[in-house]
Amino acid sequence: MKIAKMIFFILIAVIIVVVVYNYPRLNIITGFAAKNVCSCTFVADRKLKSIESEDNGFSPIKMAKNKIDFKEKSVTSTVFGLKKRKAIYREGLGCVLLPENAPKSEKNDAPNRNLTPIQKPFPYGNLEPKDTTFTNIDYDKLNKTIADAFDESLDSATKKTKAVLVIYKDQIIGEKYMEGYNKDTRLLGWSMTKSLTNTMFGILQKEKKFDIHKPAPVEEWQKDDRRKITTKDLLKMNSGLEWVEDYNTISDVTKMLFQAGNMTKSQINKSEKHKPNHFFNYSSGTTNLLSGILRKQFDSYQDYMDFPYKSFIDKMGMHSMIIETDCAGNYVLSSYGWATTRDWAKFGLLYLHNGNWDGDQILKESWVKYTQEPAPESDDRYSEQFWINKGGFYPNSPRDMYSANGYQGQRIFIIPSKDMVIVRLGYSERDAFDFDGMVSNIVASVK
Repeated sequence: MKIAKMIFFILIAVIIVVVVYNYPRLNIITGFAAKNVCSCTFVADRKLKSIESEDNGFSPIKMAKNKIDFKEKSVTSTVFGLKKRKAIYREGLGCVLLPENAPKSEKNDAPNRNLTPIQKPFPYGNLEPKDTTFTNIDYDKLNKTIADAFDESLDSATKKTKAVLVIYKDQIIGEKYMEGYNKDTRLLGWSMTKSLTNTMFGILQKEKKFDIHKPAPVEEWQKDDRRKITTKDLLKMNSGLEWVEDYNTISDVTKMLFQAGNMTKSQINKSEKHKPNHFFNYSSGTTNLLSGILRKQFDSYQDYMDFPYKSFIDKMGMHSMIIETDCAGNYVLSSYGWATTRDWAKFGLLYLHNGNWDGDQILKESWVKYTQEPAPESDDRYSEQFWINKGGFYPNSPRDMYSANGYQGQRIFIIPSKDMVIVRLGYSERDAFDFDGMVSNIVASVK
């Protein structure tokens, strides 16, 4: 009996210590949990057990207890009953995390979509791809490399790969999914969504409706030196503005994603720490600021909502794709794009083919080439909402490779010299996956 009481008091003491240590972060923990469970449930049609053990199965997020209301289509998360946060699903918009004590989101206007299937084989349509075999491919080596990207057992998962897709000369030459996932499963791209921002500005630039070289149209900056910051500086993460991008602490990015109602404002009020175009600082706040700038380019909110789908997403048959919004109705272009693995691959193919999609020049070829130019002071690692390999960050992979990258190891690798796109999606912890090894071995399998 005494031992039982001692164990009980020790357990209570441990809980108290855990809560006190994590209390300042509880808003972030429950916010992340509620938003992710909501989207994985109602956007990706996944089960709670899978979501909690995989996507949310890391410390401290796994501390949250999540309750799904299927009638209301919402998720409420708490930690030991504290810091309750709620996320709700909106048809056509995905999920939104409500700010504390907010009864609802401000904007619920869904985009108009053209979801008519395109009657062509993948990638240019929504039919199954052709069964093509290339004589110059070592399929044994290719398939082994793809298989090696996955864990043998979910119980001892370290690689945590959900999907790998390899496209060569517009044909799927390799495709594999974790148990419980398939070609129709929507997966979160996290910061791969930033690369969609590049496309949107590229289209406006092509249509001569916007000039990225001019000072960014931000009213709050017009009375100080920030008025010199161009949209190009923002796209290349060279604004010189303060920002802390740390997902493991209470930082600018976690406060924006899990506490802000209007995410386009989070970067605006930051002070200038460096001169524009002289310092590289990766910032999700900058990309959401760009989303706010985009919104102001349209005559109506509905036009803003329709723009990405009408101008390229639905046109390319990426019908699974959904870009979620914040409470103020702004696209969260930093982080919240969802699509199937095949639709993410289509996006990579748009750039592989220099902006041309089945004969339609969606982006100027010059824009795609410009997209691969290094951002100043980025060590030849970053370009314009894309990452590049010019500096050899992946030493064994082609130097002309560039990629859309996202949190937990989301990647779309575009390799022009090999006529190849490689997509890898998963939930890896930081630096837990050997991307260079996977890419270099896939490339080596094609002679």
